[in-house]
Amino acid sequence: MSETNNHQVAIVGCGIIGRTHADTIAARPDAVVTALVDGDPAAREALAAQLKEAGQPEPKVYGDLTGALSGSDISLVAICTPSGTHAALAEQALAEKKHVVIEKPLDVDLPRARRLGAAATRAASHGVVSSVISQHRFDPGSALVAQAIKAGRFGQLTSAVASVAWWRSDEYYASAGWRGTWAQDGGGALMNQGVHTVDLLLWFMGRPVNIQAQAIRAAHHAIEVEDTVVATLSFESRAVATLHATTAAFPGGRTRVQVHGTEGGAELEDDLLRRFNVDGSDEEVTVDAEPPGGHVAQYEDIFDAIGNGQQPGITVHDAIDALATVRAVYIASTLQRPVKFTDVLEGRYDDVEVSRGVRLPPD
Repeated sequence: MSETNNHQVAIVGCGIIGRTHADTIAARPDAVVTALVDGDPAAREALAAQLKEAGQPEPKVYGDLTGALSGSDISLVAICTPSGTHAALAEQALAEKKHVVIEKPLDVDLPRARRLGAAATRAASHGVVSSVISQHRFDPGSALVAQAIKAGRFGQLTSAVASVAWWRSDEYYASAGWRGTWAQDGGGALMNQGVHTVDLLLWFMGRPVNIQAQAIRAAHHAIEVEDTVVATLSFESRAVATLHATTAAFPGGRTRVQVHGTEGGAELEDDLLRRFNVDGSDEEVTVDAEPPGGHVAQYEDIFDAIGNGQQPGITVHDAIDALATVRAVYIASTLQRPVKFTDVLEGRYDDVEVSRGVRLPPD
């Protein structure tokens, strides 16, 4: 364990997810929140008061990251702002040789994400760690599935099914001006609610090869982005998968990921491992895999990486793959034809206006 309060953290963005990061940091003996950044004075002051009431040292508050970097002792910057601002803030922090944690998604713009990827690679050569929150990789059930796949215990992977069936009200989208916009939310049910599940799908199945999709605005017509999307993906292993995400499933359903192979498979439901068959047996293996709280586990990994001079379990480049997959789904829906993942990743579709790819439900 590091020395007490060895990690001095700035939280950038003091909304709901910023409070989650602040609480996670405050619960550790080796870290302290030294700075809070938010353009809304009420938000940053409220979080400062919350930390003080919890017995934490009162952090300094700032209206922008520039002020925090020059005015406080900071070793790590946690970026919890609207999605479309992530990459620029992360680059600013990395330029000052600060470790960086970015909430999902990495950003909403793939060219910005590529620039950040290059900046993260340069920073890593100087021992600077950057990671993107994808906390469900740290759920015990997800980790067990990934281990089984790596060890070949499912045999040849044949297919996967990933579904995020949630409900979000019109009031949810109206609660913040950036929600449901292409510029700042970067998409709808898939980019915002489904990106963690996309990341798990890639972790289990590898990089996609071809993607085709249909995105619609089924129930929330006041937003710019999709509230329902279905896609099919093929992988280098020749396995295939379906991907479904919606915020139009009243009153709110479940998140499920199923992985199938010739000698076994697994089903995750709401982050819990519900079925696990391995090694050609038709008997399910009983496992005790309750999730410990994803941000807690991921921060443990990040601080271990900083202390050991290593890269974290989830890198910026992992998150670029997830973002490129989401972008590929939107492009495939816009063009109404399959697209190659590598073409999207490398920028061949950067000029496609994906906002035109969201359709109303078919008659």
